[in-house]
Order: sequence, then C-alpha cells, then structure tokens
Amino acid sequence: MLKAEDNEILTRVGPGTPMGNLLRRYWTPACLSAEIPEPGGQPARVRLLGENLVAFRDTRGRIGLVQENCPHRGASLYFGRNEDAAIRCVYHGWAFDTDGRCVDMPSEPVPFCEKVRMRAYPVHESGGIVWAYLGPRETMTPFRDFGTDGLADGEFLASKQHSTCNWVQAMEGNIDTSHISHLHQWDGIDDIPDDGSDKPGYPSNAMSWKFWRHDRAPRLEVDDTWFGYRYAGIRTTPNGNTHVRVTAYALPYATMVASIPFSVGCGMFVPIDDENCWRYFSAPKAWRNPRKYGGENLFSFAPFSTPVSGDRNGITPRLYTAENDYRMSREVREQRGIFSGVDDFVSQDLMVTESMGPIYDRSQEQLGSTDRAITRMRHILLTAAKGLAEGNEPPALAGDFRSIRGAEKILEPGEDWRVLGTGADPVVAESATATTGVQETDMVD
Repeated sequence: MLKAEDNEILTRVGPGTPMGNLLRRYWTPACLSAEIPEPGGQPARVRLLGENLVAFRDTRGRIGLVQENCPHRGASLYFGRNEDAAIRCVYHGWAFDTDGRCVDMPSEPVPFCEKVRMRAYPVHESGGIVWAYLGPRETMTPFRDFGTDGLADGEFLASKQHSTCNWVQAMEGNIDTSHISHLHQWDGIDDIPDDGSDKPGYPSNAMSWKFWRHDRAPRLEVDDTWFGYRYAGIRTTPNGNTHVRVTAYALPYATMVASIPFSVGCGMFVPIDDENCWRYFSAPKAWRNPRKYGGENLFSFAPFSTPVSGDRNGITPRLYTAENDYRMSREVREQRGIFSGVDDFVSQDLMVTESMGPIYDRSQEQLGSTDRAITRMRHILLTAAKGLAEGNEPPALAGDFRSIRGAEKILEPGEDWRVLGTGADPVVAESATATTGVQETDMVD
C-alpha cells in the first residue's frame, strides 16, 4: 500500500504539482492528427495535464497548441476563426500564430501586438498523433520516437479512448499480467483443442488462452532498464513447460504488452486531468513476423468484441460505460460463459479500473506477490517526481525507444526471458528482413 501523501503525489498532475512537473518534461500525446486534419480547419479542444488548450492546423499547415482563453478578455479560441496563418478570436478579432504571438489587433486604434503573447507549446506530429512538450523551453529534449516517426499516412495506427479515472489507475491494468487469468476469461477456452504447441518455442495464440486459464497465479520477475523496466509473468503450462509473458513499461506512461513473438504497439495512458485520461494506442502497420509465429490472432478464438473488430484510427466511442453498468448481464456471464459478464474486451478493463472511483485511495490496498510490477512502476514514478523537485534530471528522456518490445514464449531449457524481444533475440534480428501485416494482439493487457 501507499501512504496517503504518496498517493497524492502519484495522481495529481496539474501545473506546479510534483508529478505534473515530471510529466511536463516528456513529449506527451496532445491529440490525434485526425482531430485537426485540414489546414484552416476547425480547431479542437484539448485538455491535457489539467490545462485547457486548443489545437489548430493553420492555413499553412503548421500546428498550434495554445491556451484556450484569449489573453484579451478570455473568450474561448475553440470558437475562433482559423485564417491568415493564425487563429482569430471572434470577440474582438485579435489573432495569434502557432507560437502564441499576437499578429493582428484590429480592435485597437494603436495596436500593441508586440507586447501580447499567449501560452503556446512546442508540438511534433508523428504516427497520427500530435505530441506536445509542456515543460520549460530550456529543458526541452529531442522527440522520443516509439517507432512511428517519419511514417507516411496509411503506414501507422493511432487511436484513443476516454477513461473516467486517474491515469495511473488505468495504466496499472495494462501492466498487470495476473488479471488475464481472471477478468478476460471465458468457458469456451476449455474446448480449444490442444494443437501440440505446448512445448519449448512459440505456442499458438489459441494455446496462450489455455495457459492463462491453467495457471492463474503467475510468478513475477522484474528487470530494471534505462527506460523503466521489463517484467515476466511466468506460468507453468499443462505439459509442465515454462511460459512467459514479457511486458515493458517506459516512463512515464507507455506500455508494450506481451505478444507472440514480440510486440511493436505502444499503449499510452495520458492524463486529461486528475480524474480522467486518454488511452492511446500507436503502432506502425508494417509488422515483421516472417514465420507467422502464433498463427491466427488472439481474438479470433474469443467471443469478445475486441480492439481489432472496430476502427483503430480515431477516437474510439464508449458504448460500455458506468451509466449502463458496462452492459454487464447474467446472460453474458451464465449462458455465454464470459467470466466478467461484459462482452467487450477493453470495456472489461474499463469496468474494473473506473469502478475504483476517479482516484483510488491506495493507502487501503492489500497487495500480493502478483502486484510486483505495479509497485515497481509506482516506485519509479514517485522517485522521479521527488527527485525532480530536488533538482535531479528525470530518467528516460533519451534513448532508442523503438527497441522497447514485449514478448511471449515457452522457454527452452536454460533460456533467459530477458533476451526475448530485444536486439539479441534471433527472432527480432530475422524480422528485419521480412514484412507482413500489423500484429493484432498488441492491445492485449
């Protein structure tokens, strides 16, 4: 459990808070490119880290991320006119460029544009996401590329979905390998035939479901890295083999979930404010698995509606919410055999994390051995936030973020799970020579 004061540090992200100051030192998703698709188009409201902002693509194609309220009298620039390479407030016509400079002041007999500037943040567009740097300009570091920088339109996936709880609370579900043996279960797993892949090497995705159901109390090992950590959820298969799911966590909000043979998708949990977050997903479409390890994708065997059954580019609508009890029903639970009673995969996660309340009081938790990855993430974040307050530089500001991967495999005798999904993994090296389609299991937590 956490002390109440540490829970406050962990969850509060507004300007001037220890965690808010830390998060502002990293490039952070602000909105999807699809929300401001055209030069001169409609601006988009953005609430990020407790700040109300407006994003717009000006008539020259440049992107601005500026404070929502006009610095003149406070009218919202969401209603502004996107024209003449600036956003113009409709109240008195003051116009501001993407850098926040006032460039026109038609309501004043003697304009004083050079004296007026609004809050504006540096942005970087990559992989269908508009990223922003909200920290001090003098500490801005190069953009962190998780594998989509420089890709052309149509070569990436980018989506987000709203969640009504604190960002850490939501992220904890993505780095919790134990819950897949419970929350995401259904009785039909027992009827999946044994296809012979319960042996050292890469099993089928179908057999993975059976392993998770067979061993519901995984043993966890955590390996600290320069970007955060990678950890293994270790299970014993029905044939007595050692199955591992390796998931990566990169400060402050990025997760790379286990997948056969390795994952390339990145799930990010970005704070809107203290009590809401966006669940982003980003991945290059080109995914290399020349031997087609795993076979049919994981969800082809499941009765759930899933991340791969809908549009994965854009804002994913919420059809399962607290207001309709996430459509949980006795029929789904008892007649269809879905353990949670909710037939949408991601909504099962949303149900449990949102039902804790907007900000869960972690001082009342009773944690177990399968929570090791959760407690490690909290420790890393708290140490970094407190360290920054003491003048220490945050970790994981630079490095090859494209090399961070999750992985899944049945280990050979003596094989070290820490090699899986890294540059030293032969499968990763082999994948560099062939390209197939996008891996459809990277959203699994």
